[in-house]
Amino acid sequence: MDFNFSAEQEMLRDSVARYFGDHYAFPQRQAVIRSAEAWRPGFWRGLADDLGILGAPFDEAMGGLGGGAIETMIVMEEIGKALVIEPYLDTVVIGGGLLRRCGTPRASELIGGIIAGEVRLAFAHLEPSSRFGLANVTTSAVQDGNTWRLSGLKDAVRGAPFATHVLVNARVGGASGERAGVSAFLVESGGAGLASREYPTVDGSRAADLKFDGVSAELLGPAGQGFDLLEAAVDEGVVAICAEGVGVMRRLLADTVEYTKQRKQFDAPIAANQALQHRMVDMYMTLEQSVSMTYMATLKLDRPALERKRAVSAAKVQVGKAAKFVGQSAIQLHGGMGMTNELAVSHYFKRAAMIESELGSVDHHAARIEQCDAAA
Repeated sequence: MDFNFSAEQEMLRDSVARYFGDHYAFPQRQAVIRSAEAWRPGFWRGLADDLGILGAPFDEAMGGLGGGAIETMIVMEEIGKALVIEPYLDTVVIGGGLLRRCGTPRASELIGGIIAGEVRLAFAHLEPSSRFGLANVTTSAVQDGNTWRLSGLKDAVRGAPFATHVLVNARVGGASGERAGVSAFLVESGGAGLASREYPTVDGSRAADLKFDGVSAELLGPAGQGFDLLEAAVDEGVVAICAEGVGVMRRLLADTVEYTKQRKQFDAPIAANQALQHRMVDMYMTLEQSVSMTYMATLKLDRPALERKRAVSAAKVQVGKAAKFVGQSAIQLHGGMGMTNELAVSHYFKRAAMIESELGSVDHHAARIEQCDAAA
């Protein structure tokens, strides 16, 4: 199987990497996370107007670039290398993926807003007792004439403080844990009945706990039959976050190799120590395994559901374990310097730790693989 990128895909990678290098260097990123807004509206607009990557996975008829999962993977890896905190994953990948599958005029309108940089989405799916399960939802939706009313709690909604809309998985029937009865809804941020408690995350982004009290919402897809749509869109998100993890690990490894060449002990760089060389080789091999698993999962996103889910979860298990190993090894090889805020490696380590459990922990996805094998 040919894993080489096309000329157009290589151009996309180079363009995104160059743009991030010019506009999202580490000092600029640190200034952003310390600012009151905690994100850069101008940079987000640049992703739409200068690069056009907010439309990367959408058809040209919608105003997008006509790309697909591979283009998304390329962009997300560069996002990982630059530690971009703007909500590309939730808005373009998960939100856009769900809206593409809806296929309604309203969904097309929202996709146009995403491509133009005017619509930013947050994905509210976690609840106090959900444990990553999309069907483990107690937030309820009740029809009220031509609209729906949502009531319930959602925890740790990443990017909610700067989202224009929130995507919510809620239940129109059935009991928590049942797939039937789950639907996807769209809520405007700041709407009546929506309370938000915002806070910074350990990796420099922002999140919020949301309380819905009869909030007006738009139904996306068929009522009570939205689980499969949600699951497919979230699987795209899982693969995208694996690609981001690859980008994070590439930087962790590169910075560690460079540091060990400069740091000296007994008048010799510590990179000359054979034991440290072995550790860095292990980091490299773990990273390359993650690259291969991420590529394979990306290519299987359009396969039948069982095959897709198994490949996606296998990649997440590998990347989750790798992010932990590469991150901890980078910190160890940097010594005390690795834990300081002044050094970029500490921030990459924090993001790697978040990626390990975001959209499902290693244990969650390992159990999902077992479920796929049992159903095969």
